[in-house]
Amino acid sequence: MRENRVKQALQAGGRSLGTMVFEFPTTGIGRIAAAAGAEFVIYDMEHTGWSIETIRGLMATSRAADLVPMVRVPATEYHLIARPLDVGAMGLMVPMVESAAQAQTIVDSAKYPPVGKRGAAFGVAHDDYSGGDIIAKMTAANDEVLLIAQIETGQGVENADAIAAVAGIDVLWIGHFDLTNSLGIPGQFSHPVYLDAVKRVLQACEAHDKTPGIMVGDVATGQGLLQQGFRAMAYSGDLWLYQQALREGLDALRAAPNA
Repeated sequence: MRENRVKQALQAGGRSLGTMVFEFPTTGIGRIAAAAGAEFVIYDMEHTGWSIETIRGLMATSRAADLVPMVRVPATEYHLIARPLDVGAMGLMVPMVESAAQAQTIVDSAKYPPVGKRGAAFGVAHDDYSGGDIIAKMTAANDEVLLIAQIETGQGVENADAIAAVAGIDVLWIGHFDLTNSLGIPGQFSHPVYLDAVKRVLQACEAHDKTPGIMVGDVATGQGLLQQGFRAMAYSGDLWLYQQALREGLDALRAAPNA
């Protein structure tokens, strides 16, 4: 089984920086991100409508790159969790996690016995179609998979400490837009209620030796959150980065003087 260098870095107390992909499921997108320095890419199934066949292709091409490919699944359901792992995902992000029981379901679905209840299939995509000792493969898969629980509701914040206490959950990732929506302050990221919620998640991570994670849309915000203690960070997503770079270039050209 492949080593998950992102998980290893985070477990050692370090940082890991990557990005998210929502719009461009091309054969080159993972390699493009890796060439830009991304250590991981999270491919979104929650908001894109991508099928498992699309994810299968993205995992195959991204595993050829120097990064860790992960998938955000739509919900906490066994088949939504296990299938991306079988086709090669090295980590999973699960949205709207609100309880320790839900977090335990994520672990049970993503890990092989005796740790979890994941169904066994070997010599397929996730182990690079290789042979070998099955017990060693299950142990390695359990060790290397990175599990991210998204805290993005008021209930999730209330139960953040209990969620962080679940063995096998590696990252508590704040879904900032959904969290402000749940708290009744949509998009108000400087509001005291939101800032208090962030503080509580950070405290839960510190208490249980888990990694706090978040997505940012600009460098200045990301720098501030890294200083605050976040160690797993996705810098924007494919469609917004493309749009921003295109807009900046076109605006600069339109502003250029005529000959």
